Amino acid sequence: MLLFEFRVGGEWDFVMHGPDGTDYQEWITWREIVPLERIALLHGESRDDPNAFESVLTFEPAGEQTRIVMRAVFPTKELRDEAVEKYHAIESGEQTLRNLAAYVTEVARERSTGRGPATAGETMTEQETGQEGTVR
Repeated sequence: MLLFEFRVGGEWDFVMHGPDGTDYQEWITWREIVPLERIALLHGESRDDPNAFESVLTFEPAGEQTRIVMRAVFPTKELRDEAVEKYHAIESGEQTLRNLAAYVTEVARERSTGRGPATAGETMTEQETGQEGTVR
């Protein structure tokens, strides 16, 4: 079963679908969560992936908006270059942030009308998240 546990030490086990139809098994564990400030995570293909990389997302006030900065640190320059060249990591990161912005906008709209996002135990569809998985 694929899962999503958004808490320090929690895991996200999911399948990412590439634009060419290739499925990529992915795994994330949350290392640090500081509400409204930062999220740090370890991202690989599986729990024991020696090539897993670290990412930190920071949230900075920008007037009425929030600026999100996403930084990734790879174990080697070669792995970083492969992520950028073969997997288009920069473009994918930008797409992820655009999807996040759209999702946050939708959640805010739903909350303002009294209809909230998925709650614990409720399955979110692939269209809602862009990934497969279950909210826990």
